[in-house]
Amino acid sequence: MKKSYGRMDDKKFRQVSRRELLKLTPVLALGAFAIPKWQEGLLKKGLGFSDWASARLFRPGHLATTFDNAELTPPPKFPINGYDVDDPGVDLENWTLTVSGAVQKPGEYKLTQVQALPRVRQNTRHVCVEGWDVIGRFGGARLSDFLQLVGADPTARFITVNCADDYYESLDMATALHPQTLLCYEMYEQPLTREHGAPLRLQIPTKIGYKQAKYLTELKVTHVLDRVGYWEDQGYSWFYGL
Repeated sequence: MKKSYGRMDDKKFRQVSRRELLKLTPVLALGAFAIPKWQEGLLKKGLGFSDWASARLFRPGHLATTFDNAELTPPPKFPINGYDVDDPGVDLENWTLTVSGAVQKPGEYKLTQVQALPRVRQNTRHVCVEGWDVIGRFGGARLSDFLQLVGADPTARFITVNCADDYYESLDMATALHPQTLLCYEMYEQPLTREHGAPLRLQIPTKIGYKQAKYLTELKVTHVLDRVGYWEDQGYSWFYGL
């Protein structure tokens, strides 16, 4: 009998110990952050887990909210934001987009070739990591249509872009193929201005603002990322879905 009671007490002890450990986990995590040499590693692991979870929750067919024209932010009040310069001096007349990687038709593509694809106009919210957001009217070609044009490998996992101001960014393929992800060449039914990324930028209402690179010069379809993104390399989230 004593032996039997001993087994029951031991089992209860383990159950109680497990519950108490779960209660202590947040406290232990906070304590770990207090140790300077562990902070960077913990933050990276936390961001990695957040990106992994966000990617699993992303619904390729779920559309971001669209708005009536009456709800648009007036063009003069749409903030101009960049990481370096507002105008890197793109030669708009001779501009081309260099396409490379896992595609059947690599090469230089002119703006007229992008504009020849079906045009989509959408009133969507642009959200900045700095805390502000606005509703704009954006127009352009679906990135998915352009990827079909260049014969992108359907099994590729990523899209990377480089920009005239040396900015760079990357997208998961599910986001690149989302029906609201645009190669944007106009705002408010007018050609994109230099300050807003002319002649071509990404417009992705399912993502945070810094994913929406301006002044595009190169696009690559790839299975492996060699560079992730300018702000991500500074410690920001890579997936950052909205």
